Amino acid sequence: MEKIHGNAAGIDIGSMKVFAGTEDGAVQSFGTFTSDFKILAKYLKEKEVNTVAMEATGVYWVILYDILSEEGFDVWLVDGRQTKQVPGRKTDVKDCSWIQQLHSYGLLSRCFVAEGSLKELRSYQRLREDHIRSSAMHINHMQKALIEMNIRLPEVLSQIQGKTGIALIEAILSGERDKATLLSLCYSSVRKKKKEELIKALEGYYTEAGLFALRQAYHAYHFYRKQIQECDVKIQEVLQAINKEKEIGKGEVPRKPIRHHKPNVENLGGHLLKIFGDKDASLLSGITDYTWLQVYSETGDDLSRWPSEKHFTSWLCLSPGQNNSGKKKRRARKGRPQAGQIFRKIAQSLLQSKHIALGAFGRRIRSKKGSPIAIKAIARKLAVLYWRLMVKGSTYVERGIVHYEEQLKNQKKKLLNKLALELDIQLVPQT
Repeated sequence: MEKIHGNAAGIDIGSMKVFAGTEDGAVQSFGTFTSDFKILAKYLKEKEVNTVAMEATGVYWVILYDILSEEGFDVWLVDGRQTKQVPGRKTDVKDCSWIQQLHSYGLLSRCFVAEGSLKELRSYQRLREDHIRSSAMHINHMQKALIEMNIRLPEVLSQIQGKTGIALIEAILSGERDKATLLSLCYSSVRKKKKEELIKALEGYYTEAGLFALRQAYHAYHFYRKQIQECDVKIQEVLQAINKEKEIGKGEVPRKPIRHHKPNVENLGGHLLKIFGDKDASLLSGITDYTWLQVYSETGDDLSRWPSEKHFTSWLCLSPGQNNSGKKKRRARKGRPQAGQIFRKIAQSLLQSKHIALGAFGRRIRSKKGSPIAIKAIARKLAVLYWRLMVKGSTYVERGIVHYEEQLKNQKKKLLNKLALELDIQLVPQT
């Protein structure tokens, strides 16, 4: 085999030590403090190294990647599954030499690494998602505390974190026990539809332990809501910095409604449209400005780095796997990248839709192969449409289930006509 990268180095990263292997076979270990990383960069320069490969190990690689990039090295972050060592030869010293060897022969693929403002935006967005998950956990804690006192609000209200639910919880924590007074805090529409159920639900068996648990969960929930608001402020600042030299329309263009966890970002759709040169991803089924922001923070605005839609869906781990050997057909898990998970979440909601063609497509797949395969198939189709829109400028128009079913019917007619021609049979349409 011919060497592709001359003067290459391989680095194995751990929590306590970093091992660097170079072209001459030498291996040197370094600590993981910032000063040690700078010594490592100086050592690689002395060895006349041009390019470095390292595994994406947790978050240990982040600072080392930045330091080596600033020093002028061509740094390759690679998937650890590509650098698996031969069984029985697994040590840190041998790992870095193996990574160096694979990299020098061009056998490793480069991971996408966000840089600059995109890296900052991704950090805030991922932190926001963590806070949303934590707040959801404390909603469950509030529900549990209410049920332990037999206050059956979760059975009557669709969500206890709504304005009516929070108002009732605040009143209960402040010492209010009168059912009529508590009922007056509910919205008029809720009182009109569920008055009798609410009166029964509010007749609880209050305990000191239950009220303490409810108070703890309530304060924790509002703490994370405040954290989410602070993340929204940071996201707003980053988007304004990205578009500082671009003119954003003052009036917000009518956009799709964001039903859950809407970020408090002024003119979010306008910012995204400017970033992508007025290519509007919200035209695609299931994608709102918030899900678009999530996808953008994970993939960036230049999707041409993936040469084709197949490369893009493969990177998202949404493409069908090729793991067949003889008569055996295996399903190997390729990974769960964040961007692919976003498309899967959108697909999950589309699977339940009654008016969108992708939903009908998914239900047809589900009837044959089950929900997981159907969700993956919808997510892949949506990712392909997104890549085509952003790279080729292909427009998309949702024509609904009726048009999709008409297409299926025409395909079946073509197949029947072809089969009839092969078997020399004449098809007679029913009148």
